Amino acid sequence: MPGKYLLFILTFVCTVLMLITFGTNVFNKPLNTVAGYVIVPFQRGIGKMGEWLSNRSDELVQIRTLLDENQRLKEEVAALTEENTILQQNQYELNKLRELVKLDEQYGEYNKVGARIISRDSGNWYSSFIIDKGTDDGLAENMNVIAEGGLVGRITSVGPNWSRVTAIISDNSNVSAKTLATEDNLIVSGDLQLMKEGVITFSQLVDSQNLVTEGDKIVTSDISDKYLPNILIGYLHTINRDANNLTKSGYITPAVDFEHLSEVLVITDLKQQVVEEED
Repeated sequence: MPGKYLLFILTFVCTVLMLITFGTNVFNKPLNTVAGYVIVPFQRGIGKMGEWLSNRSDELVQIRTLLDENQRLKEEVAALTEENTILQQNQYELNKLRELVKLDEQYGEYNKVGARIISRDSGNWYSSFIIDKGTDDGLAENMNVIAEGGLVGRITSVGPNWSRVTAIISDNSNVSAKTLATEDNLIVSGDLQLMKEGVITFSQLVDSQNLVTEGDKIVTSDISDKYLPNILIGYLHTINRDANNLTKSGYITPAVDFEHLSEVLVITDLKQQVVEEED
């Protein structure tokens, strides 16, 4: 068939189909049916995909916001934690200073200098330690050191801005002491092994009338050559009669907590100076 006739036939058919489509609804139902099975599900899928992507986008925005908020809160918590720690430290130091003020008032007849412990020997106890004051602050050897209402020890060596303190619980420490109630003399000796049980030893107590009892206060005696008199050492824990039946010995609970020292007071009056002034 010649091409012009084929073109004429196709044109005529298309024109008739167009007229039928615009003039009638004969093709609407089949086309709608096809659209219902093919196009509508596809559109629904696209719609759900778009909704899912939109939700994920909103969630990502929310996650980013939450992450930023979480970071901000972490910084605030860190700042508040640091502030709280500083406040606790300040409160702790304030309590320590209050204790030192009370101690200063308790031994008001002596001149004193406050000092902070900056290092100590190995072990759990402050048997020997270094403080941050020395000769530049008027300190010298054999000056008595007190804390928490009781005797800590004495300065055994000193530098321009530091001093070493040997505590009464040290193994090589001996203090001439007496019972506060009866004024019976005794010797208090340090013992780091016994400090695990919270006590140190005493010996050479003469108590012929059996007036000394457990719990009595033990203070430094007047006859001590290095320690000022009437400084609290501790409390009688256990009393045992010696084999000679003349003296007693036993254990003393120190008045000072030698496991948690941080600040001390140094009495700048030496025993020799006090005796000379009294004379």
